[in-house]
Amino acid sequence: MKILWAKIDFLHPTNRGGQIRTLEMLRRIHSRHEVHYVAYDDPATPEGRTRAGEYASHVHSVDRPVPARGSPQFFGQLGKNLFSPLPLAVGRYRSGAMQVKIAGLMAREKFDATVADFLSITPNFADLSECVLFQHNVESDIWRRHTEHASGPRKIYFASQARRMAAYEKTACRAVKRVIAVSPQDAAAFRLKFGAAAVDHVPTGVDIDYFRRPASAPPTTDLIFVGAMDWLPNVDGARWFMSKVFPRILDARPGTTLTFAGRNPSPEILAFASNGASNGASNGASNGASNGAVRVTGTVPDIRPYLWGASVAMVPLRIGGGTRLKIYEAMAAGVPVVATAVGAEGLAVRDGENIKLADTPDRFAAAIVQLLNDPADRERMSGNALDLVSRNFSWESVAKRFEDILEASRQP
Repeated sequence: MKILWAKIDFLHPTNRGGQIRTLEMLRRIHSRHEVHYVAYDDPATPEGRTRAGEYASHVHSVDRPVPARGSPQFFGQLGKNLFSPLPLAVGRYRSGAMQVKIAGLMAREKFDATVADFLSITPNFADLSECVLFQHNVESDIWRRHTEHASGPRKIYFASQARRMAAYEKTACRAVKRVIAVSPQDAAAFRLKFGAAAVDHVPTGVDIDYFRRPASAPPTTDLIFVGAMDWLPNVDGARWFMSKVFPRILDARPGTTLTFAGRNPSPEILAFASNGASNGASNGASNGASNGAVRVTGTVPDIRPYLWGASVAMVPLRIGGGTRLKIYEAMAAGVPVVATAVGAEGLAVRDGENIKLADTPDRFAAAIVQLLNDPADRERMSGNALDLVSRNFSWESVAKRFEDILEASRQP
């Protein structure tokens, strides 16, 4: 097949779940098919453009840096968006240059399949009827959950964004040729909530060999929370954990240590470890802090040593959509996982067998303390989890399923 794959960003540095999912699948699809990849080129991360040949036959870039969240330019976009029918998470990625680039490629080339990767790229297509929309999340669910957990002006703003997102998501899902979701639950939502006529799903995958724990892995922390630390659902989850859960853990098990590992920690996340400072240089971390009990690493070059050195991985999310790759990665690394129902949403896991699920502060804390105090149960659960992902969720099988869906949806 000859495939046009459009996304708002390139895939390196790979530090977000959506990038990981796309990169792992595209590497394998590219080995068998001709992939034309188009994205915005950010001069601040030249690695993205230069490494795109790892997963694409032809690389097409649009020079338009997307303003970082919190920057003056971002707040300018936010102000303009108040008068737009589009949600900000979609509207900020629309540009005339990208529209021209995509239209030109589609006019010149005869593609067998066209993939819009994430909802955010879709405003740049003049016609979505020949597109396959790869939906990593039910985006409107994320904003609805933001609204449920917010208060004051933030609640009003989130509610407005949730309404706009639901309206746009419905329009886009009905306009495209097919929607590919990342779980059966998300696929059902696209059918029932938005009336999408053709919906498939692919599971979340993991590179088992890459994450496999080495024979010698020195312990470094009791608990670890992995994820982009500037993503609002992660910030909310960390806030909830630190205010409601961690004090209960310390009451039951004084001296418990905790690491937040992920890029761009917000000031609020850094404040969790503000009593003393460390740049985490021994593991190549940047922009981090530590007060002994709590460590915030900032960006790390390799997440695996942090997983291998942890006793328990936690995913205390109250907001989110799609599926969390971080859970399968922790399982492949041999680390037992405690998560909320939202955190584990859409994954083929079973509470008590290969994961512990808990939604209240008391139950979340109790699940963690029980595992920390019971090495045999940690070994049992992590063994069951490794068996689950090893047998069912290799990236090769996920990519093949995606490829089969594209074949079935080939453009005439």
